Amino acid sequence: MHMKTVLILLVLALATIFALVCVLLTRGRAPSTCRHQPPEQEDPDDGQSLVFADLTPEELAQVVRYLQGNLGVQLVDASRAKPSDNCIASVDVQVPAKAEVLRFLDGGGARPRREALAVLYFGNQPDPNVTEYVVGPLPTPVYHRDVTVQKYGGKVPYHRRPTLAVEYKQLAGFLKSQVFPTAPSFMRQVMEYDGANLAALTAAPRGFQSGDRITWFVLFQNVSGFFVHPVGLEVLVDHSSLDISRWAVSRVFYNGQYYRDMVQLESAYVQGRISVEKVKKAPRDGDFSSMKPRAPAAALFPLQYEPQGPRYSVRNNLVLFQAWSFAFGMSVTTGLRLFDIRHKGERVAYEISVQEALSVYGSNCPGGMSTRYMDGSFGIGRYTSPLVRGVDCPYLATYLDVHYLAHSQVSRVSKNALCIFEQNLGSPLRRHYSNLQSLYYGGLVNSALVVRSIATVGNYDYVWDFIFYQNGAIEGKVQATGYASSSFLHGDGLRYGNRVWEHTLGTIHTHSINYKVDLDVGGRSGSNVCYYTGKLQSSGGIASCSVESLIVTSELCFFALLSSSFTAKLFFYV
Repeated sequence: MHMKTVLILLVLALATIFALVCVLLTRGRAPSTCRHQPPEQEDPDDGQSLVFADLTPEELAQVVRYLQGNLGVQLVDASRAKPSDNCIASVDVQVPAKAEVLRFLDGGGARPRREALAVLYFGNQPDPNVTEYVVGPLPTPVYHRDVTVQKYGGKVPYHRRPTLAVEYKQLAGFLKSQVFPTAPSFMRQVMEYDGANLAALTAAPRGFQSGDRITWFVLFQNVSGFFVHPVGLEVLVDHSSLDISRWAVSRVFYNGQYYRDMVQLESAYVQGRISVEKVKKAPRDGDFSSMKPRAPAAALFPLQYEPQGPRYSVRNNLVLFQAWSFAFGMSVTTGLRLFDIRHKGERVAYEISVQEALSVYGSNCPGGMSTRYMDGSFGIGRYTSPLVRGVDCPYLATYLDVHYLAHSQVSRVSKNALCIFEQNLGSPLRRHYSNLQSLYYGGLVNSALVVRSIATVGNYDYVWDFIFYQNGAIEGKVQATGYASSSFLHGDGLRYGNRVWEHTLGTIHTHSINYKVDLDVGGRSGSNVCYYTGKLQSSGGIASCSVESLIVTSELCFFALLSSSFTAKLFFYV
């Protein structure tokens, strides 16, 4: 036989053997066609969405290095700064002016300079103040400009600065080392204080007239869910001085009575002149406030399945979903925000963003009656918490990290702080079953894309959603859960709320949730910038809810006895 023929037959035999081996090895496996990739969607962006992108850890570090070397003052790390120090309180992206961005997006103009907004506390100056600088261009900054007067109409006095995390630590140390020891008998016998079994919760604002920096601190048992374990003791601290050694107690409140300070409280206790209401010691898990499930483990919850993979795509900070596209970001102060929202390629909104979460309380205790929390001052974006797969968001959601710089000169990362997923809404978008003249059925599955973050600010966990529907509607939605805030129940306390536990008053309060909506439907118009406020009023377990909107209003409220929860919604039809 010819040698060439032998070689051909040999190659064919080897090919046949190889094919048989492949068949045997892959038997029982799913067909390769099931390994689905997300559908290719037309990307009109070409990197343009990055004009709205959050700062990267590298950019944040560059801004800090620039400020340290170019302000001519010593900057102390905010995580260990004293009130009398200079420090960087926060750094965030400075979103360019809308007109400049639109020239870039729509008119072929130059890409706007990438800049940062830095908030600095200058305590080590003859005139202490809060100053905001725009720093740029990134990634290698060479300039900074003071925008404080432009934004606020003048200098920002130092006493107005939001409290840093380190100042709370200093205040806790002041209570522990300077205040509580002045009432040893009362603290030991009534509070059973051991140096670690009490937790202090701040009230806000810090005073009632300009120049004040005095704060009520409400004391609770330091157990799981301490927010609903008040012990009846509240302390008003004057921490206006930049010298920590000069901080002082201005007033003390216990079980319905006011005292000049802890020394006077101690004297009244030793002389038997106060009404003592001892609170039963709670176990470490908080007992009724524990988050542990009360019922035994049940069968697994149902899971949503994407048979051909996700129908959306995430590229950098750009999301594409069917006819929708938008850019997203996370402000360290105000939280989740969306930009350049388009439907079928047409911009319908330039910005939709969370702006503020306000809660106003009432009580017959000073801490509760004086509290008006504005959560933006604490940092809604800063307190965005990691999301638990399968609980906070579906298992198959896309999870994204968030980088931020606040209360420290080093950036931090909140892992899995934002999730994106498509959700089957459980009812058809449209359907008809015809049984007249002709027989047929037509229906369309109803689903929506959800962008979610959850911020835990004190006792509340705010679930922020932006939802995109197939019918062209956008929904802004917030749900609040976590714990109710409480006061010590005494006297006529039931006028200000409802009893939650033996000595716990669930206090009456109102939530106001603010959004910014800059609509560009049918073209740009400055008159389309609107601010919407959703309100909920609660009385320690009984709630009513309304959402104020110029477009469409829908509301749904629920308030649990201990884990407070409500939902407020805004719809925008485009």
